[in-house]
Amino acid sequence: MERYLCLDIGDRRIGIAVSDPFNTYSLPVETLVRKNLATDLAAIKRYIFEKGATAVVCGLPVNFDGSPSVQTEKAQYFIDKLKDACGVAVIAVDERCSTVEAEETLISQGKSRKERKGLVDSLAAAAILQGFLNDLNKRKLKGELS
Repeated sequence: MERYLCLDIGDRRIGIAVSDPFNTYSLPVETLVRKNLATDLAAIKRYIFEKGATAVVCGLPVNFDGSPSVQTEKAQYFIDKLKDACGVAVIAVDERCSTVEAEETLISQGKSRKERKGLVDSLAAAAILQGFLNDLNKRKLKGELS
């Protein structure tokens, strides 16, 4: 059975989420504070192993009109390095508005700016993964996937 790990890749932090065993919903896991490429990749590999992930979904930030941005290039570089290092499938998906959506959720819950800083990235990863899982399950229901 497939199990997905999801990353919201930022310059300073990487939000991490994981799918439930049935790929119905996503769960925020942690926000990883970035150190350097080798350390970050090693940490992601540990999460893949610990969570039993068979694939990694990575949010790919694009401009609102869908065109690439500087952040798109930075995330794509990390994704390319992750593909070489992790030994499982890596899937890039559009992540427009995921961080804004996560921030709004935390504000509505009354979280302080400091509390939001530690939670927003993993919640954004969970939002990205939930969108991916919803699409995957719709395609399975339509018979597009086995």
